[in-house]
Amino acid sequence: MFSKILIANRGEIAVRVARTAREMGIQTVAVYSELDRDALHVRVADEAYALGGSTPQESYLNTEKILEILARCGADALHPGYGFFSENAEFARAISNTGVTFIGPPPEAIEIMGDKISSRIAAQRAGVEGVPGTTVAVTDYEEIIEFGELHGWPVAIKAAFGGGGRGMRVVNSKEDAKDALESAMRESEKAFGRSECYLERYLSWPRHIEMQVFADDHGNSVWVGERDCSAQRRHQKLIEEAPAPNFPNDLREKMGDAAVRVAKACGYRNAGTVEFLYQGDAFYFLEMNTRLQVEHPVTELITGLDLVEWQILVADGQPLPLAQHEIQRRGSSIEVRVNAEDPSHGRFLPSPGRIVRFIRPDGPYTRTDTGYESGDTVSQFYDNLVAKIVVWSDNRDKAIKRMVRVLKETKIEGISTTIPAHLAILEHPDFQQVEYSTKWVETKAGLESLQVQTHPYAEQSDTLVKKTVVAEVSGKRVEVNLYLPESDAPASSNSTKTRERPRNPVSHSHHSSAGGGSGQVTVPMQGTVVKVLVEVGQQVEVGQSLLILEAMKMENAILSEKSGVVKEIRVNAGDTVGTGDTVAVIE
Repeated sequence: MFSKILIANRGEIAVRVARTAREMGIQTVAVYSELDRDALHVRVADEAYALGGSTPQESYLNTEKILEILARCGADALHPGYGFFSENAEFARAISNTGVTFIGPPPEAIEIMGDKISSRIAAQRAGVEGVPGTTVAVTDYEEIIEFGELHGWPVAIKAAFGGGGRGMRVVNSKEDAKDALESAMRESEKAFGRSECYLERYLSWPRHIEMQVFADDHGNSVWVGERDCSAQRRHQKLIEEAPAPNFPNDLREKMGDAAVRVAKACGYRNAGTVEFLYQGDAFYFLEMNTRLQVEHPVTELITGLDLVEWQILVADGQPLPLAQHEIQRRGSSIEVRVNAEDPSHGRFLPSPGRIVRFIRPDGPYTRTDTGYESGDTVSQFYDNLVAKIVVWSDNRDKAIKRMVRVLKETKIEGISTTIPAHLAILEHPDFQQVEYSTKWVETKAGLESLQVQTHPYAEQSDTLVKKTVVAEVSGKRVEVNLYLPESDAPASSNSTKTRERPRNPVSHSHHSSAGGGSGQVTVPMQGTVVKVLVEVGQQVEVGQSLLILEAMKMENAILSEKSGVVKEIRVNAGDTVGTGDTVAVIE
C-alpha cells in the first residue's frame, strides 16, 4: 500500500481525498498557489508545498513544478482529483514515467475517453450509440452552419478535452456560430489546456443520467449505480441525486451494461463515469469522464461505499472489493452544489470574495464537503464551488424535505451563493414530480423572479506582507519567508507586499451589467477582460454585448442597458477589474 499521496488539486476534492487517505493510514501532500497559501486543503494535509503563481496556468496546471515537488516530497502516488490535470493523458504519463503511481485510468484510456471525440468512436465500437455529432474537431464556424443545416438547430459546441459544461455553447442559428465557437475554444483552453471542440445535435427535452463504473487490473468491471444530474444552468450541474427518479429498472440494467461495455472498450481501470442523455424510452451515449465526479457522494450514500478508497485500492493493484451482484443500493440521496454565484433573476453571476461567516448544517444523514471555512477567500481565478451538501433518506420525498431543512440552516455570509436557487428548485412541483429536463432550470423553474437580498460587509482588507527573517532549524542557519498582515509586519528593506485579499464585493440588488441605463457601464463581479467588442464612437443598442468578462472559469457578456454612442472604453483585453468598476461610458 502507498505510504504518501500527493494531491494535485485544491478545494473540497483535495480535502475529500486527504480524509480518506488519512483513514487508510496514508500520509498526504498538498500543493498550493499563491492565493491558496492558507486554504483548507493545505491545513488538513500532512505536508504542503508552494506552486507559486495565482492563475491555474501558473500553478495547478504547471507540470514541471508538480513533478519537482513530487520528487522533493517522496510521494509514491498522485491523486489528480477532478478538473485541472485529471483527464490529461500527457500528465498521467509524465507521473507514471517517474515511477509514481497515478491514481486514475491508464494514459491510453484517458487518450481515448478523455478526448470526447474518440470516446464517441469507442462507444460506437462497443455497440453504444450516441447523440448525432461529429468525430473530428471543428476548425471553422462554417462547419457548424453545415452541421446545423443538416441535423437541425440548435447545435451544441463541446470541449473535446473537458467536462462540467466548461467550453460548451449552444448555437441557435447560423448568425451565432462564429462568436460561439471562439468563446467555446477560449474557455476550453483556459479550463483544460486544450481548445479543441466538436459538435452534437442538441436534444429538445432530455434528462442527464450518468453511470458510475469501476474496473481493476484483474479483469473485473462493475457499474455501481446511476445519478440524475438534470438540474443544470449554463450546462453545469446544480443538483444531483441517486438513484435517478422515475427511471425503470430494466433501463437501469441496460444502461449499466452499456457503461461497462464502454469502459471495457478502452481498457479502462479505476473510477470512471459514463454519461448518457435520456429522452422518451431511449438513452444515448454522451461522454465518459475519466476521473472521480464532483457528485460521487450521492452514490456513496446509497451504497455505503467509499469510492476514493476504491480508487486507491485499485491503483495499488488490488481487485475490486465487490462483484456486481454484491453491490446494493438503498434509499435516496441528493447533493446540491453551493457555488459562489448570485442567482437573482436566474442570472447566476459569479460572486468571488471573502466568506465572513460559514455555518455548516448538521443533523441525521447530512454531509458537507467543502474547501472553505469562515474567513477564507473565494478567488475569481478558480472554480466557484464553495461546498457540496449531501443528504440521504429512505425515499426521495423525505430526502427533498431533509435537504430543504438543511439548506435553511446553512449560513454563508460575505458572498452570494446558489442556496436560494436550490430551495426554489427543490420546492417546485415540477422537480418533486420529476417533470424536468436539462433545460428546465433556465426555462421553466421561474428563477427569473428570484431576488436575493445581499448586504456588503465592511471588513478591513487583509494585506499580507512577505518578511524574510533568519531562523535556526536543527542547528542550521536558514532564511525563512513569513507572510504577515501588514499591520503586524514592520516595514524593512526585505519586506514586500505580495497580495491583497479582495474586499467583499458590494452586491447590487439589480445586478445589472450596465449601471441602470445611466450610461456608466459597470461590472457586477471581479474578473478579467477577455475581449472588448465595441470601439469609441460606435453606435450600440440596448442589450448589445460590449465586452466579455471572465470570472471563475466562466465567460460573461457585459451588456449595454442604454442605446447611444460609446464615448469611452476604460479597459483593454487582459485587464483585471473589480466589482462596480466602470469599464465604458455610453451617451
